[in-house]
Amino acid sequence: MTELLRFANVSAGYGPFRALFDVSFDIQPGEAVALLGANGVGKTTIARVATGLLAPSSGTVTFGGTDLTGAAAHRFARAGVAHAPEGRSVFATLSVEENLRLSFRRSKGRAGVDAAVGQAFELFPALGQRHRQIAGTLSGGQQRMLAMARVIVEEPRLLVADELSLGLAPIIVDEVYRNLDRLRQHGCALLIVEQHVGHAVALCDRAVVLDRGRTTWIGPADQASERLVRNLFQTESPMENSPTE
Repeated sequence: MTELLRFANVSAGYGPFRALFDVSFDIQPGEAVALLGANGVGKTTIARVATGLLAPSSGTVTFGGTDLTGAAAHRFARAGVAHAPEGRSVFATLSVEENLRLSFRRSKGRAGVDAAVGQAFELFPALGQRHRQIAGTLSGGQQRMLAMARVIVEEPRLLVADELSLGLAPIIVDEVYRNLDRLRQHGCALLIVEQHVGHAVALCDRAVVLDRGRTTWIGPADQASERLVRNLFQTESPMENSPTE
């Protein structure tokens, strides 16, 4: 089976600063993979490379068997990659419904907008209750839900979710992850970038652990927490003791 997403010896950075060093991993169709590690180890950089927002300095990125190394973000989106970035990412001066309609009009066409908006409100009932409210006046958690709804209803082949739990109340995090699970059940693969590992490892099949821009471990998600603790107390060469795949 062809991997849906494959990083092969990818390095990347920002100007003179190098953030990733020869990172390699893959995601199979329908698989959920957690990308774990402390702040500043390169998780968001991987998310940016995986969605075409940042071109790697070396290595290759393929999606569905097509080489997209260095391709523009719109080519990743056209291939079926969606990005739910860290932060709120809403049009603050538009209402909740206007945010959704503007997004879905582009992707679903005029005939599909009403159904898409209805699906978003079904997934996140709190948004339906506030459909006329200006998005900039929503709480942080509600704005995150709105940004998520715009992405989830698109039903991408791969969703790259970057620190979705950041700053959210536990009850909102639970709701976000329930919808991620629902999306996965419909065949969407997930790359979940998280600092807080509990929800991510519960949802995911595998985990990729990063340390200082390098992959240090790839294996079953339910073993990732132990690996992260080990990273705090010892230094090993990249991929040492990784399970054979």
